[in-house]
Amino acid sequence: MEPVRTCIGCRSRAPRSSLLRVVLRNSQVVADASAVLPGRGAWLHPTLECYRLAVRRRAFGRALRIRGEVDTSNVEDRLNG
Repeated sequence: MEPVRTCIGCRSRAPRSSLLRVVLRNSQVVADASAVLPGRGAWLHPTLECYRLAVRRRAFGRALRIRGEVDTSNVEDRLNG
């Protein structure tokens, strides 16, 4: 049985393989496609809709336990292709 995680954008549960893990690296949120980077991670559906919901809800800061502004441009660029 595959582990289930919750998307920080839409808040729906999904299998880990269908979500994208993001972590904080050098004050920037980056996509961790292989899900092996160290540190606290958050899970997100790899769609712009879920990304925008997470930004609007300020979910990145809460999920990664960081204060202040969060630079998520790296994740947005990855989702845009």
